[in-house]
Amino acid sequence: MSDEGDDDWFESGLDEDASFGEGGAPDAGGGGMGGGPPGGEGDELFEEDFASAFEGGGSSGFDEEFESDIPRIDLGITGLDDMIQGGVPERSLLVVIGSAGTGKTTFGLQFLQKGLEEGERTVYITLEESREAIVEAATEKGWGFDEYLENDQLAIIDLDPVEMANSLASIRSDLPRLIDEFEAERLVLDSVSLLEMMYDNQPDRRTEVFDFTKALKSAGVTTMVTSEADQNNPYASRHGIIEYLTDGVFVLQYVRSEFRETRLAVEIQKIRNANHSRETKPYEITSDGISVYQQANIF
Repeated sequence: MSDEGDDDWFESGLDEDASFGEGGAPDAGGGGMGGGPPGGEGDELFEEDFASAFEGGGSSGFDEEFESDIPRIDLGITGLDDMIQGGVPERSLLVVIGSAGTGKTTFGLQFLQKGLEEGERTVYITLEESREAIVEAATEKGWGFDEYLENDQLAIIDLDPVEMANSLASIRSDLPRLIDEFEAERLVLDSVSLLEMMYDNQPDRRTEVFDFTKALKSAGVTTMVTSEADQNNPYASRHGIIEYLTDGVFVLQYVRSEFRETRLAVEIQKIRNANHSRETKPYEITSDGISVYQQANIF
């Protein structure tokens, strides 16, 4: 954003129920693929509403112990936290890669739920679902997101990906400040793949994703983004970019045995400044969330 007039949009009275539909205007249904040229009136409305949503107030598989004074946090994923020695370093940028149905959104919600239970303030940015759908998904797992919203402990930002692409420079510039003002400690972006799809050529896509992840890191929160897996390689993201820009990579995938039995499995590809298990472990998505069976083998 530029000039004093743009800043006024972010300082104005804020509405915790804002979501984003066509032209960037508030939309109770959220999530439409509406658009409009960048820099116009719809873009200004979009920037205002973006800001407004923040307001409210076996074998272990471990290598040798990793020495670090960096504060750590748990993900809140049963079994998976046991696979990370000491927890994930605070202010890391993490990515969860997986194909459809592997539980990426549940992973992100569970990560936030852990923070909320510990009294942290959290932010969920969704480019795929409406705000209402996110609250409903959390409620089905027994997580009281509606209560956290009322208590100003949680902000859910429902963005239209086209409008986000049009206003990306403004969002990138103001996101760290808005997160700081909200005093958030955990953030989820679901999903970065839709942002990547807004760019037709790889150089532009790489530059924009790099700049956006840089802004997320500068925000000073522990951030988790989700990404669709490449159709031909379950260990890589769709565009092969985000895993090189993040501090930690978790891969969710389907694994099929020689007897054609299919199970879900998780693997930690990397976590900077933390020791972790190198094994691939089975997990299930239950009514209580994701549970990783650390002591079990795939087959």
